[in-house]
Amino acid sequence: MSATDRACIIGAGCSGFTMAKRLKDHGVAYDCFEMSDNIGGNWYYKNPNGRSSCYQSLHIDTSKWRLAFEDYPVPESWPDFPHHSQIQQYFNDYVDHFQLRDTITFNTSVEAAVRLDSGAWEITLSNGETRQYRWLIVANGHHWDARLPDYPGLESFAGYQTHSHHYLDPFEPYDYRGKRVVVVGAGNSAMDIASELSQRPICEKLFVSMRRGVWVLPKYVNGKPVDKTPMPGWIPRRMLRALARRKIKELTGNPEDYGLPRPDHEPLDAHPSISSEFLTRVGSGDITPKGAIDHIDANGVVFVDGSREDVDAILWATGYQISFPFFSDPALQAPENRFPLFKRMVKPGYENLYFLGLAQAVPTLVNFAEQQSKWIVEAIGGAYSLPTDDSMKQIINTDEKTYLGNFYDTPRHTMQCEFDPYVADLQKDLALGRRRAGKV
Repeated sequence: MSATDRACIIGAGCSGFTMAKRLKDHGVAYDCFEMSDNIGGNWYYKNPNGRSSCYQSLHIDTSKWRLAFEDYPVPESWPDFPHHSQIQQYFNDYVDHFQLRDTITFNTSVEAAVRLDSGAWEITLSNGETRQYRWLIVANGHHWDARLPDYPGLESFAGYQTHSHHYLDPFEPYDYRGKRVVVVGAGNSAMDIASELSQRPICEKLFVSMRRGVWVLPKYVNGKPVDKTPMPGWIPRRMLRALARRKIKELTGNPEDYGLPRPDHEPLDAHPSISSEFLTRVGSGDITPKGAIDHIDANGVVFVDGSREDVDAILWATGYQISFPFFSDPALQAPENRFPLFKRMVKPGYENLYFLGLAQAVPTLVNFAEQQSKWIVEAIGGAYSLPTDDSMKQIINTDEKTYLGNFYDTPRHTMQCEFDPYVADLQKDLALGRRRAGKV
């Protein structure tokens, strides 16, 4: 077997190693390169490669009922919403159970990936070695390249500032005790961190700056994890959304009743912000909601309503950029986080290049790539055939309208994907692709 009959996997997070398992099961030769010293990627707390966004108190917002791999159940003893250390142990157990660890090359990053005229991918590794592969599978994640805003006066701020990506706990790497802090953002990390820091023994005062109001979903409904019992698949999608919106409003009431900004959108028109603590902290006075930032001065923040607050620290929970630092091809970059793909995996014209886990999947991303890996291995093995480039572009446009049409326009919402409808659609596409390949 020549080098070009092999697949290259970039990254050994949950997307990379589940793809490795699928290739191994189907007898496809591969190399998997991981820049860190262990698997886990984003869920590897204090990952020495600097790519983990885990903070010490983090629990996953997806319940254990929805995140498990199909062929490797989560431990029955787990709580409904496991701690990040449990997720990482589960990942390590998975890799060892299926004997994948020896197939992963650790402490080795892919520095460059160039498509040759022959169609093969030339891969340059951090050790200086160059190899060629027939297929390239990108699983480098999209929660590591922190996106920072640029407000007037930001450079003059004399206090401490950091992105939530670098937050570990209330004491390391910065001691927040007795400090006046503003958390900027309204996503899950912002709410988790704000809820933690706002406890009275920690911050003197905690502000949360939101550009727009959000609907905060609880983790439990009627004593059960909110994602444990999904709506029946036969109910039309539009009706499902209408029913879910009504239920959310019944459960949480109006955000402005808590002192939060009024949302300019309906529930489920934004990526879900899930917290069972945040609204209580706001209602208890531990968190003071503020609107958008207008500008920043040496010792404080001025908001668009004209109010100003002295602060010692700013914590930016402002999301991430999609980045592929190993690609020099401009067509393989994602300006404004826009990177439309056929079935969230293939860019037309690059049919031997696959992207894994490149989605904001609701409710789960952990086993999202497991579903994608089934599709990819059939494409690699010839059991599935892609449609023409023109057909793919048309389908991409249709899918983008389907999955993104309800969300307001922001870099946060360029990869939204509902897990169950996506997987059902993937099964339909697999059947079409098998017919195109003459395998049925």
